[in-house]
Amino acid sequence: MEDIEKIKILWNYMKMNYELKKSDCIIGLGSVDIKVADVASDLYLKGYADLLIFTGGLGKITRKKWNETEAEKFKDIAIKKGVPREKILIEKESTNLGDNFRFSKQLLKNYSKNIKSCIVVCKPYDEKRVYASFKKIMPEYELIIASENISCEDYYKKNGTEWINVLVGDIQRMKLFYEKGWQIYMNIPKEVWEAYEILVKKGYDKFVFKNGVIAPF
Repeated sequence: MEDIEKIKILWNYMKMNYELKKSDCIIGLGSVDIKVADVASDLYLKGYADLLIFTGGLGKITRKKWNETEAEKFKDIAIKKGVPREKILIEKESTNLGDNFRFSKQLLKNYSKNIKSCIVVCKPYDEKRVYASFKKIMPEYELIIASENISCEDYYKKNGTEWINVLVGDIQRMKLFYEKGWQIYMNIPKEVWEAYEILVKKGYDKFVFKNGVIAPF
């Protein structure tokens, strides 16, 4: 693929490379990538936590593809994989990452006062933005981030090009959302921003904010 080297720069920047350890709960972030549900379910089944939460309504992409919410779809996947129904909580109102965490935080507080640590499962190219948002909204909780163990090249082969637009948009959000107070500051190295700008010029700009219009996503 012609643009793979620039895409890999963004991909590698977004990766956090956490080491897994047992936590109080697992939060699976809803998206069009159902592999998130598989990874979250597998972590539960391996004993990494005793509670599984799926968060997500219908977002900009999934509302065009699915009739059920992301959380409901992910819950069905988890149950089919063997996760007990009573060990799954869902939040199906959120449509952006900030609300994923705000609503999940309230869900956790209502469920138990003893939950102090979370494994958050997301798409592999979204880890750093997830980290920055979580630390802004749920700073009192310990955090581990997990995602599908896959290379950038293999992810591209499996998922095509649509996700690249999301990745490019998320790089912009790393800067703009900090300025809006929606996440903590994360340094963006010069080579990452330059790769972002090149990919925008090449047309990967479907989720890039234009004309000063900024909304949570």
